[in-house]
Amino acid sequence: MAKLRLFDALTDRKELYDYQIRDIDSIFERLDHAPSNYHLLYQLPTGGGKTVIFSEITRRYLEKHKKKVVVLTHRIELCKQTSKMLSAFSVKNKIINSDIKELPDQEEYSCFVAMVETLKNRLNDKKLAIHDVGLVIVDEAHFNSFRKLFSSFKDSFILGVTATPLSSNVKLPMYQNYNELIVGDTIKNLIEKKYLAKATTYSYNVGLTSLKVGINGDYTVKSSDELYSNLMMQEKLLYAYMEKSMGKKTLIFNNGINTSLYVYETFKKANLNIRHLDNTTPNDERKQILKWFKKTPDAILTSVSILTTGFDEPTVESIILNRATKSITLYFQMIGRGSRRMPDKEEFTIIDLGNNALRFGLWDSPVDWQHIFKAPEFYLASLRDDAEIESNFKYEMPPELRLKFAKTKATDFEFDVHEEFKFTVKNNLKAKTVIEKSIEQHARICVENTETQIEAKFLTKELADDIEYRVRQYCVLLGNTTKNYRLWLIEDYKEKLMVATSKKMREKLIAED
Repeated sequence: MAKLRLFDALTDRKELYDYQIRDIDSIFERLDHAPSNYHLLYQLPTGGGKTVIFSEITRRYLEKHKKKVVVLTHRIELCKQTSKMLSAFSVKNKIINSDIKELPDQEEYSCFVAMVETLKNRLNDKKLAIHDVGLVIVDEAHFNSFRKLFSSFKDSFILGVTATPLSSNVKLPMYQNYNELIVGDTIKNLIEKKYLAKATTYSYNVGLTSLKVGINGDYTVKSSDELYSNLMMQEKLLYAYMEKSMGKKTLIFNNGINTSLYVYETFKKANLNIRHLDNTTPNDERKQILKWFKKTPDAILTSVSILTTGFDEPTVESIILNRATKSITLYFQMIGRGSRRMPDKEEFTIIDLGNNALRFGLWDSPVDWQHIFKAPEFYLASLRDDAEIESNFKYEMPPELRLKFAKTKATDFEFDVHEEFKFTVKNNLKAKTVIEKSIEQHARICVENTETQIEAKFLTKELADDIEYRVRQYCVLLGNTTKNYRLWLIEDYKEKLMVATSKKMREKLIAED
């Protein structure tokens, strides 16, 4: 009788959106008619309310099927958030954490929330057993750690929930563990229906061919730190922030702690309101930093790894990807931290410094999740590699920067490295002639649009991205050039441009006198 009262007491519910109701009905169609040990995967974009949806599923399932529910997560923060949401749906639940060794009071609860590792250890100890479990919900189901618990719930319906139905391990595809995928509403539709904020993406060309891929399939921290910690990349990041996100509450995602600390120092020297956070930050300090971030309008938080899941701060207005990734899951998770919509926040900014949008497409572009679920190896093979991305990238000067060169005609502004290189080969000239001509053209447009030596000097610094682009093209045409040579050539180009600009400005001033 007590058991019946436990399940029948679930009467309260939060208001659900139309797309959430539709997806819940689709899931229950499988729950009610598929075999009891069916494995179903459900996809919904970050910010779409996955926790709300599976909390309502839990409430309705308990009411209808009178069996218990287990919710699995991979982080303790997610356990607490999930338990709180379930309670908001009047689901009496208990968190199984490291302090719980046995469950003598399990009949008092209809739902249990547990970290996968903790529950696995307790089940292996054979001191803890959860009886009469009809439904197991797996949050962030793309993580492979959950597979080890499926054998403990052989007769239960498994519902995996994720924003990206692509396994974190390509050798263990999700179709091996789930019978079917249900795809929820798209990001574009959720934006149009005003459930998610609209994003504007600004991509800055970055040469990534120096990055190395580790055994996990993503870029290594060491190679990322080497690239993103150098002065040129730090200047590019600071310039991008000041150009597109100045004054906005901003999250900066990095791949390495060293990079994040360099970012902190760079922004601090620029008198910007910034803090650094990583997985070594003490818990009390972390809470203080997140509290500061929440209440400070122009706060900048540079971080590594820890804010991609289980972190929800709707007031974030700008996301900076100060890293490259080969993981579409991580790509969507990082951007999703800024996608929450609020009454006074309809849009947010994405600054991409890792060619990620060129690799995966824009955040709100259509994605064929069914294809990715059924044939992940073909999807991964189809992703553009860094060399291809860089070879097809064409630098376009931002309109606001082009205005600083307004006195130069459009026909005199362009410089075609490929055509100049062909000319040198055809006429048996030295290859460096291309660089010399490029420097001369850059110096000329700087002098044309300024009146003093100092103005011309500052204008040459504005050409950093164009210089990097031209040098990269030149190195590709040379073939077999090293990263160190390319970096040296960029610095050498800048020094020679300064000299050439000064010379041209002196000639201009003498002519005017």
